[in-house]
Amino acid sequence: MNIQNVIASTLVGLALALSTSAFAHDATQEKITILQEHPALNVPGKKVLMLTVDYLPGQESIPHSHAGTTIAYVLEGAIISKVNDGKEITYTPGQSWYEPAGAKHEVSKNASATQPAKLLVYMVLDEKDPVLTPLAK
Repeated sequence: MNIQNVIASTLVGLALALSTSAFAHDATQEKITILQEHPALNVPGKKVLMLTVDYLPGQESIPHSHAGTTIAYVLEGAIISKVNDGKEITYTPGQSWYEPAGAKHEVSKNASATQPAKLLVYMVLDEKDPVLTPLAK
């Protein structure tokens, strides 16, 4: 195998690993793991994502927005969420909420200081949109 093939194979492997791996804002923030990402063939220019968000005890997300439509479902623990001008609501396993495209998600945090929490999230967004965009302070 020549050096160009080795470099190309390495870059493809790295791109695949990064596209499906977990990422976090920093060590104090939640862990986001993209489980699936697909083009929405019936809606050109859009993609569909399924991901999990893991919160350690006491962790919270930075205030953010999602360019696309989002539905969150609590798998474990309890999550406190506040979207747009709504009130803070605590969701427990089996409960879910909807966030319209562009909504401000000012609060998303683990309700417990001692137990972890986990969300399953479905999103529909433009192909080039990030999972979330931090809100200006």
